[in-house]
Amino acid sequence: MKIHYNPKLKYHARELRKKGVLSEVLLWNHLKGRKMRGCQFMRQKPVGDYIVDFYCTTPFIPPLLRGTEGVVIEIDGESHDGRFLYDMERQRVLESMGLRLLRFSDSDVKRDISSVLMAIEGWIEKIGQPPLTPFIKGELPT
Repeated sequence: MKIHYNPKLKYHARELRKKGVLSEVLLWNHLKGRKMRGCQFMRQKPVGDYIVDFYCTTPFIPPLLRGTEGVVIEIDGESHDGRFLYDMERQRVLESMGLRLLRFSDSDVKRDISSVLMAIEGWIEKIGQPPLTPFIKGELPT
């Protein structure tokens, strides 16, 4: 299933990427360029009618988690203060699209990035990960 987005959000997402909140930049340095187990993450990505902090599609999903279309990582900082109901509705909508959400606090990313990275890696291991190298013609995974 292809995840659609509101094209009107494209420019705003680009502006958000330029601004760069510190915690997002710190995490992005560990996710960009397929550094996280070969998974391709996108930053400030329009998804549906929202812009999510990080988005990754999941092409290699075990049967247990079929229906998962990707993962969204959200960093909750000051901009999320007082927006609990909005965030919960937003999460409900994104999950109804087949996305799994991982939430981290701004302070956790700044103070303990290694634990955040371990949690993300754990999720990738749970859903299965893409092979790090392409298969040679005729070679099957074991």
